Amino acid sequence: MNAAVHDPAAEARLAQACEALGLAPDAAQREALLRYVAQMQRWNRTYNLTAIRDPGQMLVQHLFDSLSIVGPLRAHLGDGPARIFDVGSGGGLPGVVLALMQPEWDVTCVDAVEKKTAFVRQMSGALHAPNLHALHARIEQVEPAQCDVVISRAFASLQDFAAWSGRHVRNGGTLVAMKGKVPDDELAALAAQGEWKVEDIQTLNVPELDAQRCLIWMRRSQGNQ
Repeated sequence: MNAAVHDPAAEARLAQACEALGLAPDAAQREALLRYVAQMQRWNRTYNLTAIRDPGQMLVQHLFDSLSIVGPLRAHLGDGPARIFDVGSGGGLPGVVLALMQPEWDVTCVDAVEKKTAFVRQMSGALHAPNLHALHARIEQVEPAQCDVVISRAFASLQDFAAWSGRHVRNGGTLVAMKGKVPDDELAALAAQGEWKVEDIQTLNVPELDAQRCLIWMRRSQGNQ
């Protein structure tokens, strides 16, 4: 791929967004992030990876949105290696971004749509991210994995996410859901289910995005450890 696939305006916006989020990616990481968005735009014309078509909106609603969780996950996982499943990943959001920003994390993007996992697999090679993997499957049919974190972005209700994906979380691990505004009805349904409990609801401030975002952290209830 041609490395010069982005423009100075996108570079400047990315730099500003990272500064606002307290992130300091090096030049190679910034280049890879912008190449990823450019390739998503290119593939989207044929494979319909995302409903968002505008390059500027893709930068904000996909890239900056995914970058907003890097800091919270780093604070949670520390500096060492970690295993992460991104469930219902689509074209690799947030999994590709996490893998590019944190090379010591082993990130698997799981999706039931083959063309989307094919794109993620292509990005793993093209962006030189050996820690990024793609798995074409329904999450409930995957053999249980021992993940430190299983994350989803606009994938399913909290109750369904926990029911389908919870068995992939190791004991002491965490389910994390990226949501828009706080989903009170989903929180009530999850509490009624009983197996998983909400440990924290963290407000996210996504650069350039005038909309609510939050991160919902869940752990197994004591009786289900």
